[in-house]
Amino acid sequence: MKKLSLRTRVLTGTAVAATLAAGTFGAVSASAADKPAEAANKNVMQTNHLTIEAAAKAADAALDEAKKQNQRVTVAVVDRNGNTILTMRGDGAGPQSYEAAEKKAFTAVSWNAPTSELVKRLESAPTLKDIPGTLFLGGGAPVAAKGGPIAGIGVAGAPSGDIDEKIAQAGVAALSK
Repeated sequence: MKKLSLRTRVLTGTAVAATLAAGTFGAVSASAADKPAEAANKNVMQTNHLTIEAAAKAADAALDEAKKQNQRVTVAVVDRNGNTILTMRGDGAGPQSYEAAEKKAFTAVSWNAPTSELVKRLESAPTLKDIPGTLFLGGGAPVAAKGGPIAGIGVAGAPSGDIDEKIAQAGVAALSK
C-alpha cells in the first residue's frame, strides 16, 4: 500500500472535518426548525371562531325559515375575518343572491351590526357604501360571543331586505340553542 503525502493527508482530513461539521450543523438546524419560535404572550391575541358545524347549523336553520316563508334565498356564513365559511344556495334562489348573501354577511361581521341598522348610517356617512366587499341592504346579521363578533350570516333573494334579515336572524338564533 502506497503511503499518502503530507499534503494529501491534510487535504483529506480537512475535507472529512468539513463534511462532519456540515452534517452536524445541518442536524442542529433541522432540529431547531422543528420547534417554532415562541412569541411572548403580550404579542399574541386570541380570538373566537365559529366552527364549520355551527356554520352549517345556522345556515340550515336559515334555509328552514326561508322554506317556511316560501322564500328562495341563498345563505352565507363568514368568519370573524370576513372569510366565507360556507354558502348554501337554496332551491330556486336567483344567481345574484349568492354574491349578495356573502357581502351582507361580510358587512354584518365587519361592523358587528345588522345590515338594516347600517343602512340607516348611510344617511350621515354615504361613503360607507364605497368600502369594497360591503353591501348595505337588510339581510345581514352578526354572530357574537363574549361581546365580540365571531361571524356574520347573510341572506339574499327574498323580495325585501327585512325578510332576508328575519331569515338570517333565525340562523343566529339556532346557535344559541
